[in-house]
Amino acid sequence: MFAGTHTAIVTPFRNGQIDEAALKSLIDFQFDNGVSGVVPCGTTGESPTLDYDEHEKVVKLTVEFAKGRGIVMAGTGSNSTREAIELTQEAEAAGATASLQVAPYYNKPTPEGLFQHFKEIANNTKLPLMLYSIPGRCGIEIGLDVLVRLAEACPNIRSIKEAGGNPERVSQMKQILPADFEILSGDDGLTLPFMSVGGVGIVSVAANLIPKPISEMVQLALKGDYASALTIHTKYYPLFAAFLKLATNPIPIKTAMALAGHCTDELRLPMVGMEQSKVDELTATLRKLGIIG
Repeated sequence: MFAGTHTAIVTPFRNGQIDEAALKSLIDFQFDNGVSGVVPCGTTGESPTLDYDEHEKVVKLTVEFAKGRGIVMAGTGSNSTREAIELTQEAEAAGATASLQVAPYYNKPTPEGLFQHFKEIANNTKLPLMLYSIPGRCGIEIGLDVLVRLAEACPNIRSIKEAGGNPERVSQMKQILPADFEILSGDDGLTLPFMSVGGVGIVSVAANLIPKPISEMVQLALKGDYASALTIHTKYYPLFAAFLKLATNPIPIKTAMALAGHCTDELRLPMVGMEQSKVDELTATLRKLGIIG
């Protein structure tokens, strides 16, 4: 179901408010350039600083603007199981086609708590779910044993976005999970390594800016043409690396989107813009790749 490129879409702001016109333009840009889906209200969409009403609004607008052209996988996870259920049910009612469920952050549940958290969410929605393991942000990893239990107990848990930075985890998952359980990379620079050992795509930050190359790279890899996919990866790797090196996501991608004229670079505290030297470094990378003039 999730094979392909899914863009973790930024939430454009203007004067502290959601910029609806920019959001529509961004979503059109994605589907006009071949992505499989978009993911509103993820980390890249600054979900931690969206209030409840804004979260619901962004999901509804994304469904409206997508117009059925691909998957809308709403980020509806939380470290509160009850809140995650409420957000997921709201997204389902709004017409989202799937949900991304991040591991509960900060409270660091036991493996049993993690299992019960995701199981309770799955039991309260008909949406297909993609789990999201990102220990660097959450302080906890979705363990392999928990994944196996969830895959067996919850038919609508269909996939995982793996952002732990270790391709070996993909190989381990492929040994123990059902053959149709889909694994996607959460890091642009690891898309091809993950796909070479069984991954089927990417939930991408870089695709906000370069959806066509990312989509083409993933489709080539899905067809087994890794030589051609590697050519695209090699060209854009400096951008992937810059996004990781310069500042915490989504600061660099929002800066890049502003430099390319897609939206403002407005962020919400505690996120702040990069110092000028890093903006200059990012600008040079974008110019070298021909993304901006």
